[in-house]
Amino acid sequence: MQGMVKHFLLQLNFNFFQNQTTLMKLVLDTKDMMDGFFEETKLLGIMAPMKDYQFCWQLNNLLGIDFRINNELEIQLNKKTRTYFFAVYEYSEASAFLKHYLYNNHCDGEYLLPEFKHLDFLWLLKDDFVSDESLQHLVQAIRTVNGVQLVIELTNEKIKNKEHLVF
Repeated sequence: MQGMVKHFLLQLNFNFFQNQTTLMKLVLDTKDMMDGFFEETKLLGIMAPMKDYQFCWQLNNLLGIDFRINNELEIQLNKKTRTYFFAVYEYSEASAFLKHYLYNNHCDGEYLLPEFKHLDFLWLLKDDFVSDESLQHLVQAIRTVNGVQLVIELTNEKIKNKEHLVF
């Protein structure tokens, strides 16, 4: 009899523990991660209705840079029971720590940053200080690319879905 009571109490404790663990909800706090990712960054929004590889080819030839697609950084979003893949191109400056990332903002009617549906590309400058003067030179250079209709700087406050840019 004593063995049965002991077994019953052990089973009761196990069931209680099992129920408690199913009630626990884990929440991933990404705020610190996003703050760290966006430290020392600048973000440009570009309206240029063309294929991403064509745009990169023009940037590379006109500006003398070397954007290359990085499939490991590709952004994957699940929306409406479907998976969307957003290409990310990368270029590292040889003489500085500055890295450039060019995101395609749309894929099959979905947007990486839905709050900026009018923008085709997002250009992120990361990991080094960029002066306002240098940024303006870059903006002017991008505007000379054939097919570019708009280049604007996006501030962190305007971006609602920052987490979509984090890789």
